[in-house]
Amino acid sequence: DYKSWKKDTSYLDNYIQTLEENPPAEMWSKNDSLAYFINAYNAVTVKLILDNYPIRSIRNLVTPWRFKRFTLNGKKVSLNHIEHEILRKMNEPRIHFAINCASASCPKLINSAFESHTMQTQLETVTRDFINDPKRNIISDKKIQISKIFQWFGSDFGNKKERIAFIRKYAEQAFNEHPKVNFLNYDWKLNE
Repeated sequence: DYKSWKKDTSYLDNYIQTLEENPPAEMWSKNDSLAYFINAYNAVTVKLILDNYPIRSIRNLVTPWRFKRFTLNGKKVSLNHIEHEILRKMNEPRIHFAINCASASCPKLINSAFESHTMQTQLETVTRDFINDPKRNIISDKKIQISKIFQWFGSDFGNKKERIAFIRKYAEQAFNEHPKVNFLNYDWKLNE
């Protein structure tokens, strides 16, 4: 609800400032770092939309993912940096269902922060929810029509067989051993 949130962004601004003032430390666990960077990515993305609202799509902005808008250890970094240089290098494919690019086909943005002590449960939940959401993936016994996320970040999920096994692990609808696979069009409209 960007329209309502736009009326008062002070809490979000303070949250982002708190993240910037408390960067990850070497002693942090993987779950600590995952929570920090997923929350940072999502907060900065929401802030980007609010700063430019109303807008039809994040893609209407100039270089939304490349512009350096978050301070990490005294250095400005971009959303691309957080996603590709930090999160993806943690070898955790479920991050793709936790981070949100403010678009209709993105995973839903959960209504709470990710936390270290609940990270694995939260990742399981957002992954299961995304895979079983018929607006984002359509699964039947012989055919699976899946999000382009599985194509764009295919290497994070493994080869085709491993990708199908990943989807099967979370899918509520059973499908045969060698389903026909298609990728759905991605809807970049704002996720209002």
